[in-house]
This record gives sequence, structure tokens and C-alpha cells, in this order.
Amino acid sequence: MNLFKTIGIIGGGQLGQMMAIAAIYMGHKVITLDPASDCSASRVSEVIVAPYDDVEALGQLAARCDVLTYEFENVDADGLDAVVSAGQLPQGTDLLRISQNRIFEKDFLANKAGVTVAPYKVVTSSLDLEGFDLTKTYVLKTATGGYDGHGQKVIRSAEDLPEAQQLANSAECVLEEFVDFDLEISVIVSGNGQDVTVFPVQENIHRNNILSKTIVPARISDQLADKAKKMAVQIAKELQLSGTLCVEMFVTADDIIVNEIAPRPHNSGHYSIEACDFSQFDTHILGVLGQPLPPIKLHAPAVMLNVLGQHVQQAIDYVAENPSAHLHIYGKLEAKHNRKMGHVTVFTEDADEVEEF
Repeated sequence: MNLFKTIGIIGGGQLGQMMAIAAIYMGHKVITLDPASDCSASRVSEVIVAPYDDVEALGQLAARCDVLTYEFENVDADGLDAVVSAGQLPQGTDLLRISQNRIFEKDFLANKAGVTVAPYKVVTSSLDLEGFDLTKTYVLKTATGGYDGHGQKVIRSAEDLPEAQQLANSAECVLEEFVDFDLEISVIVSGNGQDVTVFPVQENIHRNNILSKTIVPARISDQLADKAKKMAVQIAKELQLSGTLCVEMFVTADDIIVNEIAPRPHNSGHYSIEACDFSQFDTHILGVLGQPLPPIKLHAPAVMLNVLGQHVQQAIDYVAENPSAHLHIYGKLEAKHNRKMGHVTVFTEDADEVEEF
């Protein structure tokens, strides 16, 4: 049996690139499928240039690879089901379908995994927005297709209803009660189909709905951190998880509420490349190959800063002044405003000292 595999990654952005690097270090070959020939992963892998829903190209990738994985959730699940052979996609397409649709996701989290979520209701048209209690704040989110704040409307008063009604009439939605949280956290967990391993709890700061800064370990009590990890493990076990998953959560005064899951390595876990003995990408590759997973150790407290298009020069200057900082640039050719271009990881005991770009 060949110990070294050919791994196919659907999506060649920075997550695909970092998955590929982890796989290459372990001796595997990587082929990526991406619509852009100059995608980030093209620097470290062969690329099949095709749209993500091109069933013929997905079939070509499947035919050339032992194992397939994906770097983001908006992949054509039906197309994948049509081309993969048994066991070739260890993450499966059920996980894709759950994370592609907020209605399925909420139902899975609340009713199957049994974790706490914000009170919610399914909205199929603007009629479902009549007669609810406007003394509370709500977030209306489209069931499919929203990310980084797209496809969302916050409802604070009757003035917000016309826009919310418009959104509700355009697509199926989920109406959530707004959670009055103290901070946002996430937990990375990886599985190999049987066992799971869990990373330290991460504290996340967002700006304009885009992650700006991650602090590890999160500045919460040990009891809440343990609870967050247990919830992530509960979700992973219910999914019989293969590969890496991120569970995003809110911390309230005395509880943890699960917000959403991402079925892949996550922006908030990038610090793990330097700050942990195994990164979220290492455990993703090990997990999809069904190999034993190590317990994760944090070497030292760390902060990760996102580098967006408008921050590239600032980040380069920062690393010149702080040579012990770790700069990652993803190789995207155009530095657009708010586009994720890279990240910086810094070891520090004082997270407040490290300012966002």
C-alpha cells in the first residue's frame, strides 16, 4: 500500500494553499481545482482550471486523486456525489449541505448535536416577519450564500422592517434573536472518522464583519473554555468528523452559544502554524487520510492579525520592526480593499499590546 497519496483540493485560495503545504511536508502530492490559474495554491500545487460546479472537471480531479477535500463550503454537493467513489471524500457531502444552509445548520446544531444556539425561526416570506416583539434586536440572515456579513439585515426597530421584508421575499431566511455577547470565540476541532483532537479556544475581534485579530488562548474562564471545547467535540462526534472544522461561538455573561460552523480550516486558526505543535492544516490532512491525530499543545500565547489589501505595506513595515513576528503572504496578485492578503502571528503575553492593522 502506498503511504503517500495524491490529495485533490477543491478551491485554491489561501486555505487550499496552506492545506497543500501541510500535505507536501508529509510527502503527499496535491492537485487543486480552481477557476483561476494564478490562485494562491498554484504556487505549491498543480491546478485544474475550472469552475467549482464543473462536474467533468470534478470527475477529472477525482480520477487522478486518492482522496478529495475542500477549502470552502460553497462547493456543488450534488456534483461531488456524482463523481466521488466510496470513501474518497472523507468529509462527506452531508457536512457540506448542513453548512451551506443556515436552516439545516440550526436544526443540526440544536436538535442533533444538542448544543445551545440563539433563539431562531425559519422565515419563508415577509409574512413571517409580522407581529414579532420589536423590543428585542434580531438578525435576519439568508439561508444560503451569506458570508462576511453579506445577506444579513439587523432589525432594531420598525424602520428596519422594509429592508428586512425585501430580503425575506428574495430568499429563505433564518431570523435570530440578537445575542448580547461579551466576546466572540471559536474552537478548531479535527477528526479522523473515529477520534477527535481539539485546539485552544480562540478569541476573535471582527471589523466590518471581517476577522481582524485572534487572541489565543481566549480571555475567558477555564470553565467556559472547557464548555466551549466540549461543545465543539460534541458537534464533531455527531458528524463523525474527518478533517478540520471550526465552531464559531458567542460568550455571554455565563454561557456559550454556538453561532455557526465552517467545515474546513478557518481564518481564526492560522496562528496554529507557529503557535501549536501541529497546525489546523496538519490535522486536516491527517484527518482526511484517516491517520492518528495528536493531542494539540500551545507553545505560548499568541496573537494573529489579518492582513487585508489596504494593510500590506503596514504589515511588511511591522515585521521589519518586529523580526520575531511571522508574516504569511498568500500570493494573491491584486491587493484589493478588504481582500485577505495574508496574516501575521506574534507570540505575546499581552494581547492588547499588539494593535490591529
